[in-house]
Amino acid sequence: MDTGRVRVGDGLLELFGLGPDDFDGRVESLLSLTVPEDLPSLMSVVEADHMTIGDRELEFRVLRPAGPPRWLRLRGRLVPGGEGRPARLVGSVVDASTLRSDITDVARVQRLAAALATAVTVRDVGKAVVAALRRPLRADRIALAELEGERLVVTVLDPPEPEDWPELWRAEWRTEWPDAPVRTMPTLAAALREGRAAIWPAGSPLETALAEVGPGGLAVLPLPAGNRMVGACLIGWDTPHDFGPDERALLTAAAGLAGQALMRARAFDAEHELVGMLQRQLLPRRLPRLPGAIAVARYLPSTAGLELGGDWYDVIPLPDNHVALVIGDVQGHSAGAATLMGQLRTALRAYAVEGHPPDVVVSHANRLLMDMETDLFATCCYVDVDLEQGSAWCVRAGHLPPVLRHPDGSTEIAEAEGGPPLGVVRQSDFPMSPLRLRRGTLVALTTDGLVESPESDIDEGMERFAGQLSAADPTPLGPVADALLGKAPRSDDVALLLMRYDGMASRPLRESWTVWRVPQAVGHARRFTRRTLRSWGVTADMDAALLVVSELVTNALVHTEGQVRLDITLVNDRLRLAVADASPRTPAKPTSIGWGATGGRGILLVEAVSAAWGTLPVSGGKQVWAEFVLRD
Repeated sequence: MDTGRVRVGDGLLELFGLGPDDFDGRVESLLSLTVPEDLPSLMSVVEADHMTIGDRELEFRVLRPAGPPRWLRLRGRLVPGGEGRPARLVGSVVDASTLRSDITDVARVQRLAAALATAVTVRDVGKAVVAALRRPLRADRIALAELEGERLVVTVLDPPEPEDWPELWRAEWRTEWPDAPVRTMPTLAAALREGRAAIWPAGSPLETALAEVGPGGLAVLPLPAGNRMVGACLIGWDTPHDFGPDERALLTAAAGLAGQALMRARAFDAEHELVGMLQRQLLPRRLPRLPGAIAVARYLPSTAGLELGGDWYDVIPLPDNHVALVIGDVQGHSAGAATLMGQLRTALRAYAVEGHPPDVVVSHANRLLMDMETDLFATCCYVDVDLEQGSAWCVRAGHLPPVLRHPDGSTEIAEAEGGPPLGVVRQSDFPMSPLRLRRGTLVALTTDGLVESPESDIDEGMERFAGQLSAADPTPLGPVADALLGKAPRSDDVALLLMRYDGMASRPLRESWTVWRVPQAVGHARRFTRRTLRSWGVTADMDAALLVVSELVTNALVHTEGQVRLDITLVNDRLRLAVADASPRTPAKPTSIGWGATGGRGILLVEAVSAAWGTLPVSGGKQVWAEFVLRD
């Protein structure tokens, strides 16, 4: 093996088309006569990087001065030298066409059956059929297609290059067979109806679309499964091919195996698509637009069949230009884990919208999970971002901390103190840790499927993730997310949530007033409103704004108990007046009011003079708001 020299008999030289005087004794001289496509597999026998002690067997083609290439079979054994490494290759090369076809065909069927037993998807089935049949049969083309109603959908074309297929196929190169060629192939349609393998030697009168697939011979194999056809396999030769009885039996047996495998794979693909649809329904369909920030998310499952993952993410817009970034992972891969994930996501969103601080939101979710008495637990990371100030509070429940990429490209894994996973300890503390964001800071939240692998632990994975984030250009956020997932050695589900903080172009003006329950409370609220609006230079719609304040404050004082707060916000030309109280009951707009009624007209007045109004649940009560579009 070290010298590159070889000793061969005259019979082997004859197989290569050489005479004794034409051969110089070098291995390279024989390899130069090999068909280029077969050279890599042949080289693997003699290259040092691939050599191991043991038997070798493979088929390859050699070029001849005239006619098609000749198929040869190499059977040999690598024997060790003094140091135990391969030193010599001893074996024989024979004309593959002289071998007993019954033995080789049985072996091919057995290999195909073994490959199809592990084929999961439709594409896996196609690859197994190509590997088992194309080279052993010396075929030039193989196409595998599914039968869907009256259509054939091609799943595998080998070779995959368009130039290796006839012009008609090249012009319509895509994943599906076009309808026109299918309609012009009655021979193929007849074979599918009859359900028997059809063989056409060279020169057979066939439609152009079929004849050009195998001008030297064509085999069309309907793929049966039970009592129906699930697809077809086309095998074509460019040079005249002799279809012997043993080969016909091989093709028939292969078609039966492929049909059954294709049916199983179609069922798996349908199940997997159903799983994907259910998973997508449990996650946000789209992320909201954020003032002064942009967010993208990705989810990639790695489970099979009907198993569902428990990874999730969410982006929750909150009042006062806050947003909650949430990511989590429910233990296990099952329908129960996915169902629990959907319940937790809904609960966290509800608690957040009610106005609770981050630690209370996560504590409520923990108690909810404990009360459900499930054996599953969940991890979660919740980040409340103030988009006006560029600040955030982070709460971790057994989950990975956020990774921050700063505008200068540096990254840091946030030092956020964490609590236990949700559903483990009923009375748990979930401390809040502050985060500071600069304009251009990227906040990255992910699940352990992205950073943990059999080759590295979570700490190493987090450092690698931070390094990839540092090298990324955060301007186009979507490609960053795709690149991070593309480099991940996934053995688990992966959820990824990215938000780039750009800062708000203009910050709202805000003022608040606590309304005391005194006889002149409404008057005090009106004076505070007038003084605030004048300080902001707002004079338009002053009377309407004061009327709304009077009605909302009066309703809160009359119909609720506890503290009442008036909030005034100005964003560009939009003025928002909001009154919060301690009652969860929302005011209802009356459908009709009698002449003698002494109440119920306040909400109608608010609706009449404002551009919009509504209610929001807040921590410990509700908020009733009205908005004005200020006139110039």
